[in-house]
Amino acid sequence: MHSIRSRFFLVSVASVLLALTMASLAFIELFRTNLERRVDQELTNHINNIAGALRVTKDDQLALPKTPTDLRFQMPYGGLYWQAEDDVRKQTLRSPSLWDYVLDLPVDVHESGEIHRYHLKGPDESDLIVQERKVILAAPEGEREIRIAAAIDAAELTKAGGEFARDMLPYAAALAIFLIAASLAQLTYGLRPISSVSEGLNRIRERKADRLTGRFPEELRPVVEAVNRLLDSQSEILTRARAAAGDLAHGLKTPLTILANDAETLREKGETELAHELAHIATVMQAHVDRELTRSRLAVNAELHRSVSDLRNTVQTIVRTLKRTPLGEHLDWRISVPADIVLDVDPHDLHELIGNILENASKWSQSWVSVRHVETSGKTMLIVEDDGPGADAEGISLMTERGMRLDTQKPGTGLGLAIVRDIATAYEIDLRIENREEGGLRVTLGFRSTRCAAK
Repeated sequence: MHSIRSRFFLVSVASVLLALTMASLAFIELFRTNLERRVDQELTNHINNIAGALRVTKDDQLALPKTPTDLRFQMPYGGLYWQAEDDVRKQTLRSPSLWDYVLDLPVDVHESGEIHRYHLKGPDESDLIVQERKVILAAPEGEREIRIAAAIDAAELTKAGGEFARDMLPYAAALAIFLIAASLAQLTYGLRPISSVSEGLNRIRERKADRLTGRFPEELRPVVEAVNRLLDSQSEILTRARAAAGDLAHGLKTPLTILANDAETLREKGETELAHELAHIATVMQAHVDRELTRSRLAVNAELHRSVSDLRNTVQTIVRTLKRTPLGEHLDWRISVPADIVLDVDPHDLHELIGNILENASKWSQSWVSVRHVETSGKTMLIVEDDGPGADAEGISLMTERGMRLDTQKPGTGLGLAIVRDIATAYEIDLRIENREEGGLRVTLGFRSTRCAAK
């Protein structure tokens, strides 16, 4: 759960589901309360109608000339019932829906006209909601109290509540889906500026920009400004460091030239051993100076990184030069690179990168060097192979270490492949060195960003 988007989405889903669940329960309860209120009013109306129609005959008997018209009163166990009791005459009138059942009204004391509400057991052990009211009727012998009760099966309310919940469920689900989708849209839109910051940082990392630019929300502006200040500070430090390295390297070039001339003078005077040692020292130091110059001017800023290079022209230029050297003139150079590959690499850096690899191949090859291009997994692969002796596993792992030479009998300083590693790291180029099964070495460069040259 390391994603802010996932956290917000899960919280949103949980909040929506919890809110809708609570709202649904509240609506169901509200529906039940209102339904009970309407049922209570219905029972009260039935009692009033019965009380208005109830009479005591001349022979002192209860009579109900006008019965309630609700059909449920006429259906046995139909769910709606009424009952009138004369405690003095021990006479009871009941609705046909009660059939052979008599409501066991509780013995309680309440004023005439006052409504009492309670639950009783009804036919078939059903639960009934009962309202009872005492009324005063005129009788031959004077006024008489009559108890009138109306009851309804509570299962009707439960059934109605269940049906309401089932009817509401699809709408609640649709509302949940809508709210979750709206939350996701809001989250996507709200986090878009953070994605813009991430994209801007990727462009800086890829050296396609040197600052975060664009319009950002007020909340992100302090972060963007802080990042830009940090980038400016780092750029200034790097610029000063590269300038210092370049000044140091340039400052050493003149003494090294003098040292090389002194070695040549000593050689002419017959001091060959000392001359050879001084020349070797000058060569090694010159290689270090060249490497530092390469590193100091390596395309680490956005403008240089936007420059492009033609892969085939670069390879052909390097090979033409190597063919004029004593090591490369007798080799068979097998070049298979198409003419339409352009790389987002500074031309000088690409020349330095491929040049050191081909120079190393020409140094160890017996008869041929192959340079070919392969497209795979969205990358441009440049593969350089030779038929030399190759190297053991330890040698391959040490090959790009600075100053590492696997054979001191061969000319060189051991810095060429170290420079290759520096350039490959700066441009995020995949570098792989391995032995060929048939013998010899294979160096593979994987370029991430390529394009077709304009026709």
